[in-house]
Amino acid sequence: MNNLFILLLLPLIGAILLAFVKSNTTAKWGSLVLSIVQLLLTVPFVYEFVHDASIQFTQSFDWISALGVSFQIGVDGISLPLVLLTNGLIPLIVLSTFGKSFKGNFYALISFMQAGLLLVFMALDAFSFYVGWEAALIPIYFICGIWGSGDRARINMKFFVYTFFGSLLMLIAIIYLYQQTPNKDFLWSSFAALDLADNTQRWIFWAFFIAFAIKIPIFPFHTWQPDTYTHAPSAGTMLLAGIMLKMGTYGLIRWLIPIAPFGVQTYGCLALILCIIGVVYASIIAFQQRDIKRVIAYSSIAHVGLIAAGIFAWNQEGLQGAMMQMVNHGISVVGLFFILDCIETRSGTRNISDLGGFADKMPKLSVFFLIILMGAIGLPLTNGFIGEFLLLKGVYSIGIWYAAFAGLTLIFGAVYMLRLYQKTMLGPIDARYFELTDIKGYELIILVIVSCLVIYLGVFPNSLLKLSEASVAQLLQQVKF
Repeated sequence: MNNLFILLLLPLIGAILLAFVKSNTTAKWGSLVLSIVQLLLTVPFVYEFVHDASIQFTQSFDWISALGVSFQIGVDGISLPLVLLTNGLIPLIVLSTFGKSFKGNFYALISFMQAGLLLVFMALDAFSFYVGWEAALIPIYFICGIWGSGDRARINMKFFVYTFFGSLLMLIAIIYLYQQTPNKDFLWSSFAALDLADNTQRWIFWAFFIAFAIKIPIFPFHTWQPDTYTHAPSAGTMLLAGIMLKMGTYGLIRWLIPIAPFGVQTYGCLALILCIIGVVYASIIAFQQRDIKRVIAYSSIAHVGLIAAGIFAWNQEGLQGAMMQMVNHGISVVGLFFILDCIETRSGTRNISDLGGFADKMPKLSVFFLIILMGAIGLPLTNGFIGEFLLLKGVYSIGIWYAAFAGLTLIFGAVYMLRLYQKTMLGPIDARYFELTDIKGYELIILVIVSCLVIYLGVFPNSLLKLSEASVAQLLQQVKF
């Protein structure tokens, strides 16, 4: 029988080993092999997963018996896609660093963060969930703080304060819920079964919502994100945008809404409006950016705002769209940030006004850029199309005006993303860039894989939708407004 604990243990062991590796070459190859093995170990779980609503491959043992703390993990159709996303993107993120000079401590932090992320998506008890939540924050703090650029100390501190404040609110809510359980335990099932008073559910909603909204981020809790994404090292940005923000959207589905349904019924409309405001606001701000990384950073706020809006719509289409788009966004944003890193590495700048005409010198990069960009803006037959269609359909069922404003992300997104492509790839090229070389080696491998995923999930979306369909349907049946 497959053992989920192995998926948590392997990156932890890898982190310990990599921390003592001083050679750049040994560290990056060791980390890559480790991440590929982790991905291969994930495949049997997907292959043997039964497409129903049950929680599968469960494991549990007592952790702190005196406090009723147990360690329980398992996956269902809601968590398995995110486990697959995490273990699928880490090898690409590690491979993207092959042109850099990082030692073992950098890759050790990535492995440790991977373990924390997986624990968040697998945890069936709130104590383990919170441990994973905090464990994923620590390594990314050091990755951004040590290897970031610019005023990274101040920016990283802002990021840490935001996320730690949200975590503290969530911890208070978890401790309160623990005190209300009949058996004094932290099990998700025990929390979801509580019959909480309406006033209690209201403050529980805000305690969890603020924690998740900061991580996603949802307007107006987003202000840490653009600077952090911009000044983090490229691999750190990919970890944040590709995987870490999904902790927040997953938390909405798994923890917030089932535990505080009346709170969601009371404030869900406000949360939905905040999500849509974020979509429009971030899209407008993206037009004005001159730094190519900041364009994608604000684009990410708009896209995840739509995902969160689909979750608060709380219907089959909205949740299925959110599940699919969480995976799609992770794939596309990692590809986009890597392309921008290739451009910056070769040109020495991220300023849009200094770029242009790169398609002449880098035709391969320009083709892959266009494919991944089309997936990001939701062109039919690319991965983003079905997810965004389902999200808008879900939001439309709540109200046509919600859908109308949420749909602006498609229009605005197409404009600023195509503008980004035009300003970097098309037009005349400056004489100082005549010696630019096209992508090759590991760069080509990464962009081929990402582009194939963009097209595959666009043509065969059911391969992903079938994983979550039964679990989403059961959750909707259990939690009704």
